[in-house]
Amino acid sequence: MGEAVMANLRIVRGDITQIPADAIVNAANPGLLGGGGVDGAIHRAAGPELDVACRRLNGCPTGEAKVTPAFRLPATIIIHTPGPIWRDGSFEEPKLLQSCYVNSLKRAVENGCQTVLFPSISTGVYGYPLALAAPIAVQAIQTFPANLDVRMVCFDDVTYQAYQAQMD
Repeated sequence: MGEAVMANLRIVRGDITQIPADAIVNAANPGLLGGGGVDGAIHRAAGPELDVACRRLNGCPTGEAKVTPAFRLPATIIIHTPGPIWRDGSFEEPKLLQSCYVNSLKRAVENGCQTVLFPSISTGVYGYPLALAAPIAVQAIQTFPANLDVRMVCFDDVTYQAYQAQMD
């Protein structure tokens, strides 16, 4: 028996809207209508067509993932996944956050993607503590059974260091 094929994860620092890939994951809100942080940046970079495409999806529950074309982004598709809003950890936040990563990777495979870019889901305005979110994200990606090239794209040094610490 050969080794099981798992996703290959690399941590990089940069702007997720500028890096070419098959799929860019958007840390969306459940309405899919753009917002602050990475969600707003992706909507601005993709152009107004993205808003039209997202309205047709009629929202997305937390932890699930839906797909649109990437329009003006250097990607084929955008995978939209609403992360959990952090309350205190007792409202299924870890399970929902893991679902964001797993369901996004499932959509990538279903759409024939080889390269997938993730932002740090829920650690911005949704308040998920980075030290708790990073191990969930890394574990979900590294144990996903598909031959994918996955990059965690960190916008700042604090986020980069938190994810890099999970790789040792």
